[in-house]
Amino acid sequence: MATMVKEPASPVKDKNYDLIHTIQLSLEHIWRMETYIADAENQGDTELANWFRKMQENNRKAGEQGKQMLMQRMQQEKG
Repeated sequence: MATMVKEPASPVKDKNYDLIHTIQLSLEHIWRMETYIADAENQGDTELANWFRKMQENNRKAGEQGKQMLMQRMQQEKG
């Protein structure tokens, strides 16, 4: 029987913390994809490089959506 590895619980029980952390991960993945794209291109794998670009764009969109959501929430909390 396989043992599932469970990620540790969030150290802070706060929805805004979770949102901020998710935005950070999305933005980190944008940067990381640059390396993966370059690796694929250096090895002549255009298909893989293009797939990484699509993932990068998805993370860019998610990061922007998350930033907008966070700004709205912070303004509402200031109220």
